[in-house]
Amino acid sequence: MNLTISGHHLEVTPALREYVLTKLDRVTRHFDQVVDVTVLLTVEKLKEKERRQKAEVTLHVKGRDIFVEQSHEDLYAAIDQLMDKLDRQVVRHKDRLQDHHHTSPKRLGAELS
Repeated sequence: MNLTISGHHLEVTPALREYVLTKLDRVTRHFDQVVDVTVLLTVEKLKEKERRQKAEVTLHVKGRDIFVEQSHEDLYAAIDQLMDKLDRQVVRHKDRLQDHHHTSPKRLGAELS
C-alpha cells in the first residue's frame, strides 16, 4: 500500500502523521485490497473566526477510487469524521464485491445427482 500524507498551508508533524496512520488501520482492517492512499490536510484561512481545517482522502482500491472530504474547526475532529465516512464507504464497496447470489434448491438437487 502506497501512502502519501501532505499538508496545504500547514506542516504535517510526526504526531499528525501517526494519528492519520492509526485511523487508517481501521479501514485497512476491513478491506485489505487497498492499493494507494493519498491524504491531504488543509487549513483554509477565510477569517480569524472562520478558520476551517479540512481533510481529504483519495483511496484507490481494486476497481474503484473512493474520495472523501470533511471540514471542521479542529483538524483532529475532521480526521475522525473523515475516517468514519471512509470506513462506511469501504465496507459498502466490500459488500458489493462479495457474491451474495445463492444457488436455488432446485439446481442444488440437480447437481448432487
